[in-house]
Amino acid sequence: MKFIEMTGKVLADIVRDDEIHAPSLPEVGVTDETVVRVNQQGDIEIRLPDRWDVIGGLLGNYEARIKRRTGLDWVHPCE
Repeated sequence: MKFIEMTGKVLADIVRDDEIHAPSLPEVGVTDETVVRVNQQGDIEIRLPDRWDVIGGLLGNYEARIKRRTGLDWVHPCE
């Protein structure tokens, strides 16, 4: 599966009101410095000390929003 990795701060900029609400990001452990990633299906994962954990998902035109905000493209984690 391909992902785009970013910080929690960047994720908060991308999230819309009808998705995970920005104020709820800290409730699931996302801070400005947290490492998160989004896959091509819009699933948001947070990096924990020993694994990745799904915390929600993006809706709508998230691919364009992610690429525009991060300047990155989808990549396999091991690339």
